[in-house]
Amino acid sequence: MGKRAGGVGARLRRDLGALETYAALVGILVGAGIFTVTSDASALTGPSVIFGHVVLMVAVVATAVPYMVFLSTSLGTEPGGEYAHIRETFRSPRLAFLGAWLKLISYIGAGAFLASALADYVLALLGILGLDVSADAWRTPLAAASLAFFFGVHALGVRWFGRVQVTLCAVLGVSIVVLVVPGLFEVELENFRPFWSGGARGFASSLPPLFFAWAGFESLAHSGGEVRESRAQLPRTFLRGLLLTGLIFIAMSVVAFGVLPKSALEASNAPMAEVAAVYLPAGGAALVAIGGVAAVATSLNASFFVPSRLGLLLAEHGFLPAWLGSIHPASGTPVLGLVATFVLTLLLLLTGQTGLALGIAVFSLIVLYLLHALALLFLPGSNPELYAEVTSPVPRSVQVAAVGVSLLGMGALLLVQVRGSLVQMFASDFGERMAAMELTTLELFVAWALLGLLVAGLAHRR
Repeated sequence: MGKRAGGVGARLRRDLGALETYAALVGILVGAGIFTVTSDASALTGPSVIFGHVVLMVAVVATAVPYMVFLSTSLGTEPGGEYAHIRETFRSPRLAFLGAWLKLISYIGAGAFLASALADYVLALLGILGLDVSADAWRTPLAAASLAFFFGVHALGVRWFGRVQVTLCAVLGVSIVVLVVPGLFEVELENFRPFWSGGARGFASSLPPLFFAWAGFESLAHSGGEVRESRAQLPRTFLRGLLLTGLIFIAMSVVAFGVLPKSALEASNAPMAEVAAVYLPAGGAALVAIGGVAAVATSLNASFFVPSRLGLLLAEHGFLPAWLGSIHPASGTPVLGLVATFVLTLLLLLTGQTGLALGIAVFSLIVLYLLHALALLFLPGSNPELYAEVTSPVPRSVQVAAVGVSLLGMGALLLVQVRGSLVQMFASDFGERMAAMELTTLELFVAWALLGLLVAGLAHRR
């Protein structure tokens, strides 16, 4: 334990405090989901998106309990996250690597999606300000520029990541207040009818895309090597930050569905900006649009953080090239890992596969959450020495109950996505899907998992 905690984590700089950790967690969640995928989920289930957030909040808080427990051990002082937790519980480096590999893919895919979403909100803001800008001509350049900007922020050092995240979250907080408080007085109850526009099947189908709003909460675990007093701070941040995020999601959803007709909400690329334009003057609508830009930017900033930190541990354990584990002495950051993250995300963006990225990211993270919950269930028996280090006040009975809720919730989400993929696979020919670059989420997941096993096998031979 001591060797791991004193390795990569010791070379990184502990420049993040409590404020930065809350900004990282709330920022990565509030941005992409409520400001972008609300319209997608609305098309499937209508106003019952509100209840969807309630269901998902329960499942996500339960899924966060294993993170709170593991991070209160010595593993909470390093950036390994699930990779370290699964590895030390099941004593299976390959299983841990497979989970980490899928997470790398999901975060790179999410980064491309978020960059594109950020460009959409910038274009919406320019439209509100009266500037006639062609979305088709400027969306990709703006998205690429956002990736370059955040690469520069991270390359300067984790302290700059924290400062930018706190600043963006402050702007986001003001815009949410401006949107929600007056918006509650503009709600039309008629807009909530029918509440279940897609029935039970539509509601179930809406949960995976809606889950994108919550997916990524675990990214905070990878800041263990850069947060002061991380074993005490990170578990607290998980619980309080997720509860705060849930309240924000519910309040904003009530306003969005209560103010904007369902058809208009579904057709919008920047739904919250459209909602604000209904009842706010131009200045207020512009402020909400600025908040939308800040919201998606916070998600992109935090998403950019994860792959390079996870790469440190994988390189240290021989699964990835050693150069990915190098830390620049001046900035204290894994600059080469950040370069790799930027290049891969940019390639995905330029190839136009951001639509597929959303499904891959959610599917991969759900599988990882399932594995991580099982790790806590088996931890006391498989690694009693590590479990003896736990300082979290969560009783064992609550831990087991939380694992049960997490397995039920994440398992249901996984089954919904598998069913959707199977329906698509039986309805079309594989060759046609390949030619159109429209492989199902399940097919892409299997392909990436097999590639990951190949990489793990080659690393083991070395």
